[in-house]
Amino acid sequence: MHKRILYAGPLAAALLAAGCQTTKPTTTAKQPVIETLGTYEVPAGEFAYVYRKNNGSAPEFGTRPSVQEYLDLYTNFKLKVLEAEKRGLDTTQAFKRELEGYKQQLAQPYLTEKSVTDQLVREAYDRMSKEISASHILLRLAPDASPADTLATYNKIMALRQRVTGGEDFNKVAAETSEDPSARDNGGKLGYFTAMQMVYPFESAAYRTKVGEVSQPVRTRFGYHIIKVNDVRTAQGEIKVAHLMIRATPGMPKADSVTAKKKIDELYSRLQRNEAWDKLVAQFSEDAGSAANGGELPPFGTGRMIPSFEEAAFKLQKPGDLSAPVQTPYGWHIVRLIEKQSVPKFEDMEASLKSKVSKDSRSELNKAAFLKRIRTENQFTENKAGKDYTFTKADTALVNGRFKYTAPAAAMKASKTPDGNATLFTIKGKPYLVKDFLTYVQQNQRAKAGADPKFSMQQLYDQYVDQSLTEFEKTNLETKYEDYRMLVKEYRDGILLFQLMDEKVWSKAIEDTVGLQKYFADNQSKYQWDTRVQGTVISAATPQLLTQAQTQLKAGRYNVKRVVPQTVAFMPGRPNILKGAWADLDRLASRMQSDTTLTLTVTGRPKRGEAASLVAPRVANVKSYLVTKGASAQRIITKTTKTATVDGAAVLSLTSTSTAALEESLNEQNPLAVQVQQRSFQKGDNKVVDELLDKGPGTYTVTKDGRYYAVTINKVLPAGPKTLAEARGQATSDYQNFLEKQWISQLREQYPVKLNQSEVDKLVTK
Repeated sequence: MHKRILYAGPLAAALLAAGCQTTKPTTTAKQPVIETLGTYEVPAGEFAYVYRKNNGSAPEFGTRPSVQEYLDLYTNFKLKVLEAEKRGLDTTQAFKRELEGYKQQLAQPYLTEKSVTDQLVREAYDRMSKEISASHILLRLAPDASPADTLATYNKIMALRQRVTGGEDFNKVAAETSEDPSARDNGGKLGYFTAMQMVYPFESAAYRTKVGEVSQPVRTRFGYHIIKVNDVRTAQGEIKVAHLMIRATPGMPKADSVTAKKKIDELYSRLQRNEAWDKLVAQFSEDAGSAANGGELPPFGTGRMIPSFEEAAFKLQKPGDLSAPVQTPYGWHIVRLIEKQSVPKFEDMEASLKSKVSKDSRSELNKAAFLKRIRTENQFTENKAGKDYTFTKADTALVNGRFKYTAPAAAMKASKTPDGNATLFTIKGKPYLVKDFLTYVQQNQRAKAGADPKFSMQQLYDQYVDQSLTEFEKTNLETKYEDYRMLVKEYRDGILLFQLMDEKVWSKAIEDTVGLQKYFADNQSKYQWDTRVQGTVISAATPQLLTQAQTQLKAGRYNVKRVVPQTVAFMPGRPNILKGAWADLDRLASRMQSDTTLTLTVTGRPKRGEAASLVAPRVANVKSYLVTKGASAQRIITKTTKTATVDGAAVLSLTSTSTAALEESLNEQNPLAVQVQQRSFQKGDNKVVDELLDKGPGTYTVTKDGRYYAVTINKVLPAGPKTLAEARGQATSDYQNFLEKQWISQLREQYPVKLNQSEVDKLVTK
């Protein structure tokens, strides 16, 4: 029977919590008990909830064996948690910090409005089926501008709207009046865009405006806009292209610009004659980030690239099609189509859209809906007298950032005259005092010379109310939602369980070497070898590669392909190594230290025109240098040759006794061409060897599943006991299980378990 885990991870918890707004509130009434552990009572509802959550989709859910098995697991779990509490592990600062971190994560899905999120996600997806070409005029206005400034800016944008709806050219007016700096050059034209590419209020206004019409003023965090929709078309989806680029920036000398254009035209001509794209890109493209990868760029959709580049790319129809050279501010490009992708299905985009919506400006709608709901649910009530008194404190010091407040002592008796001890508002009957808010004002004020003090106070008041409502809701989640309360409890118990399990079982099994050895000796019969063979298995993609591998394997030493450095240079006329070679030699010495299969050969060569007597000292210096850096002298061979060269550099070559070097050598073209294994094999380790276990020593050639094998059996090893070193992994795991069972037995004696069978029976539904 499948056993479900008792401790959910953060991701699973967050997914479970996603539907929290429909969860029934928790109750404080006395619940029936399903079992007692010593004196601790386990509520029947608590176990039923966890059993249903972790087993509800299992075919055996509700059967007596399923209920009983899970109750046994849950009992063991609770016993361990009780022991952790007895030892005070739940009182440590480290525990409290970790739990609080998880609580903050778990709370997030409950501090949102799921229905609003779902609507916004669907709306965004539906809008992605269209792309809008629009122009705009912007008049800047700060998000926290005063009512007077807001009205003045609104009147200005309305006047501009009257001009363009009255017949003036929109783009001309935009170039003259828009406070978007780019408008001077583009007349306010934004090109094509789709959902999630503009701030939400702007996007919504654009999608609601018909082609050729101008929107009413729309406010965003940038200010007031009017938008003219120039065109609407079906979404083009995403496109993946590669490009070959020759740099040509707007300010470069004219001669260089002409040269760049000649280069791109010549390359386009060569591509038209079917020269290899990858070769020309690697040789000539000046986009270093993509040239090594055939010029390939990440997929992009409308509005993500320079318009001229984007337009040329989307005009391509078939994979492999090339654009004529196209110019951007970065230079000249030839674009090659790799693939086009239509807008994915909603199901495929839903998760990513939810993530984007939560970070997008449209999340403010979700926040507003959430605050509106909890304001009603938590019976938010303002005290007008307290609020009026608070606003009398708003003065020029506030807008100059110098507001100070000294909270009065606690009131001894009720006063009819409001002061700092007066109630500002209540949330579910809990009073929030004037003095606490004014302290908040002092700590959060922001200088804004010339602003209306009462308006600044109102903004801070609204922030304080929203923050207080959210914190109140967060504090009361455990009493309001059963799902959240149970999740927090699972995390709390899981943290405690982890700490104690590590001490009692996991780390103990690793550190208690005497106990492990005794357990292994007492259970030696579990750790036995079947009949094995010692030998070599070569697997190859072709018979030719198999023969080549067998031949090279006989040599027992294999050339290492990647050698850095390949040569060592010396000072002219001297045996000293050039300083520039030291870093590479240091890395080589370190490599030889860590890999004892390596042997290095240093071959000295005379330089033309220099004395041949320099060769031997030079190779000796290389060896000496490597030895001082930790390389083994026994694994460095020095040689000399009489053949003179232009530079006189010493040549380095590495060999290895590891078959990994042989594999690397043979797998340059195909990483799976050859595989070599040299070890002992028992039944089940290798399907080819399994067929040969009854054979004696020898070499056998086998063809199986399209691969070619050479199996050499050197020795047949009889069945027999494993050593602890050979079985340590399995033995340690078994010892951990043994320790856990011992511990649970002790806990069941310490906290006797008494079942309430009638409550257990209620869970048996099949």
